Amino acid sequence: MSEDQSGFPPQQQEPPGRTDVMEPVPDHGEESYVGTGRLEGRKALITGGDSGIGRAVAIAYAREGADVAFTYMPEEVEDARETSRLVEEAGRTCLAIEADLRDSATCDRVIAHAHDGLGGLDILVNNAGYQMARDEGLEQMDDERLERTYTTNVLALLWLTRAALAHLGRGSCIINNTSIQAYEPSTSLLDYASTKAAINNLTVNLAAELGPRGIRVNAVAPGPIWTPLQPATQPVEKLEQFGSDTPLGRAGQPAEVAPAFVFLASETDASYVSGTVLGVTGGKPVF
Repeated sequence: MSEDQSGFPPQQQEPPGRTDVMEPVPDHGEESYVGTGRLEGRKALITGGDSGIGRAVAIAYAREGADVAFTYMPEEVEDARETSRLVEEAGRTCLAIEADLRDSATCDRVIAHAHDGLGGLDILVNNAGYQMARDEGLEQMDDERLERTYTTNVLALLWLTRAALAHLGRGSCIINNTSIQAYEPSTSLLDYASTKAAINNLTVNLAAELGPRGIRVNAVAPGPIWTPLQPATQPVEKLEQFGSDTPLGRAGQPAEVAPAFVFLASETDASYVSGTVLGVTGGKPVF
């Protein structure tokens, strides 16, 4: 993962993208992640857990001893099957939930399904997100795109968290996936970047609200990470330079982000950490 990876071969997919046809295939920690029991007996729900960062977190959580539920879109079923296999291979219960999170009733159903299927819920990872970067400028962003971005990235997070609070108790945690785009926004990602800034605010605000209940709330802000989202939403010419503008000079792999989610979920390691945004950005600032 430390080798030069400042760009990728020309490739493009239709959203949301598939892992197995990417070149190179991302590293989710399949061969490298070794758990030490930090999440033994915990029950986690990861939205968008079929691929990319979500898959890497699912693998890490399972190898740390957690049972895992995750959501995926109907068109992501092949990736979902592979994530399920990897979690079960770690000896943990896995629950794959097909769901489009763009309405509150579905979010309520997902939380109930995860809680009942796992026999509890301790960790909520709001990872699912939508971006589209092939257009340029606000004038090319139609209502459908704007509504999809905000509903997926912000409203679904609120709906899921609201429903989960009935099941989360003292010692539970919520971890949101934000982005370097909250700090260094790209004009072609105006809608997406603004949702990530909103998630930062929500994270701090929820941490203040839920702290007295013993529920920690934090976020991870990834930089440029090699996931199916990139060939599915970025122009080819952007992929050829993807990650080269970071101080480390390369894009990151999902396996390099997952440990941050493990740290924030651990009651041993992060028991006094709440209201924090942890950057995994290749050196780009998150302040």
